[in-house]
Amino acid sequence: MKIARFSHDGAINFGILDESDFVVLAGDPMFQGFETTGERVPLADAVLLAPVIPRSKVVCVGKNYADHAKEMGGDAPAEPLLFLKPNTSVIGPSDRIILPSLSQQVEHEGELAVIIGSVAKNVRAEDADSVIFGYTIGNDVTARDLQRTDGQWTRAKGFDTFCPLGPIVETEFDLESATLETRVNGDVRQHAPLSDMIHSVAEIIAYASAVFTLLPGDVILTGTPAGVGPIVSGDVVEVEVSGLGILRNSAV
Repeated sequence: MKIARFSHDGAINFGILDESDFVVLAGDPMFQGFETTGERVPLADAVLLAPVIPRSKVVCVGKNYADHAKEMGGDAPAEPLLFLKPNTSVIGPSDRIILPSLSQQVEHEGELAVIIGSVAKNVRAEDADSVIFGYTIGNDVTARDLQRTDGQWTRAKGFDTFCPLGPIVETEFDLESATLETRVNGDVRQHAPLSDMIHSVAEIIAYASAVFTLLPGDVILTGTPAGVGPIVSGDVVEVEVSGLGILRNSAV
């Protein structure tokens, strides 16, 4: 099931994608289920928004692809390397990535994003599916120069607009057969199967939920493959995951 959060005629709604229309839901499906209102909104008339605004946090995993760890100058960590982005960094499809004056080297990092659907603490890996609401696409935008100079990643990863999400949420997704590709102005920068992830989604959820409680609406970014690179004002960044669509944002 493909679910979107969108604006139409001044109202923000959730809807289920049915060919070229959204079937409008009565409320946030994460909390109110999939009851519909009977209204349909043409996809062409809707403005897609970030499919979720995390109520507490975006949990990210660093160096979760071996080739990316190598390009960053080190080995992949034995355990998931966790860091957080604030929910104020989240933007939606077609929103602009604002390049901060504090950085001279902002880079893209296309990633698979997992949306948590229920309160999750000390979840076993074999039970991880039970706490997943769905999957979408993310871009872990990073001020690489600040990441190097700070010695930790909060500022470099946490600027407003540094977490594009979207375009939709897919509740049933076969990540083992899916691929991720990031393009800048049409040029391919990153391309890899999601199966190249070192730590699986289930392992990440188990590891993270042993540290802190995951809440409904929290987002997990699962790491980026090799090929990260700079973006400058005017660039258009597209992150495509097969089965999830294309997340497209411009940089200004």
